[in-house]
Amino acid sequence: VQLQASGGGLVQAGGSLRLSCVASERISSSDDMAWFRQYPGKEREFVAATRRNTGTTYYADSVKGRFTISRDNAKNTVYLQMNSLKPEDTAVYYCATRRTGILSTIRDVAAYSRWGQGTEVTVSS
Repeated sequence: VQLQASGGGLVQAGGSLRLSCVASERISSSDDMAWFRQYPGKEREFVAATRRNTGTTYYADSVKGRFTISRDNAKNTVYLQMNSLKPEDTAVYYCATRRTGILSTIRDVAAYSRWGQGTEVTVSS
């Protein structure tokens, strides 16, 4: 499966962006879908995920209440709606998916084998 992320750009603090990640193959309710981000020179970090089958969502504390992850299996797409953006949200955002894995690893970078190419988000103050 190839993942194509888009929707990044430059936005002022307090603004909104919606990221999209389209899969080249059908994604199903049996896939965990997630977004991560990476600051320059830093490790990639968890942002949000949606659990397979249940659709339960998980968020990093830093984005909880501001970001919303959603999925449209019919369109093979996962979204990240980002509201009330802050300068510290500036990063490259990556989508990822996996078909197996226990719930306790849903936030772990190493637990995902399929990644998109990244889309850059810049939030100006």
